[in-house]
Amino acid sequence: MSDPFEQIPVLPVVVPLGILIFGLLLWRLVARRIFSVPRALVAAALAVYAAGIVGNTVFPIYLDPLTGGDEWTPGLALVPFADYEWEDASMNVLIFVPLGMLVVLLLATPSWWKALLIVAGTSVGIETLQLAAQRYFAGGHIADVNDLLSNVAGGMLGYALLVVLSRVPLLSGLIGRFRWTSSPSHDRDPAPHDARNDLSPSAADTRAIQSTSR
Repeated sequence: MSDPFEQIPVLPVVVPLGILIFGLLLWRLVARRIFSVPRALVAAALAVYAAGIVGNTVFPIYLDPLTGGDEWTPGLALVPFADYEWEDASMNVLIFVPLGMLVVLLLATPSWWKALLIVAGTSVGIETLQLAAQRYFAGGHIADVNDLLSNVAGGMLGYALLVVLSRVPLLSGLIGRFRWTSSPSHDRDPAPHDARNDLSPSAADTRAIQSTSR
């Protein structure tokens, strides 16, 4: 008789997933000719983050879940702030703060509405996966609108935090090295500008004539 509580191991799933995401991100950096060590670290952070999110929100997945005769009823919580504990809200906010910060680093032109779409879309995707895991694998997570609201709040908090830090003179240059916005050669300061080179040939000739006429 099979064990109804036997689960699919988490690590054999999320580790290859993280490696795949990291490889795709590195390929993207090389293809855009903007590869650098700081940007590769951002790719690694996103890969680890994505694997961790999947491991903690989709699993457990049971190999042979118990099935009853009753019709399946989805585990949904659609009433905001109803029976939602402060600890759960705080955890869901903190979990999405890194995603909001990564949005600033990854987008060429980050904006609040782009961050909102990415964060909300990611959270909706997670809740949908949890609902599917309930239906087909007797997953233990409930699709909760309060999780969505907390995730969005955390993601936008992370976005705002890194935007503010990017405007601090002592930190802006450091953060800029991690952003996926330009080629590494553009990260260096341009050569000092020499105002004398702004003289047009006619102006320079005029000065030479005035000097010889004295």
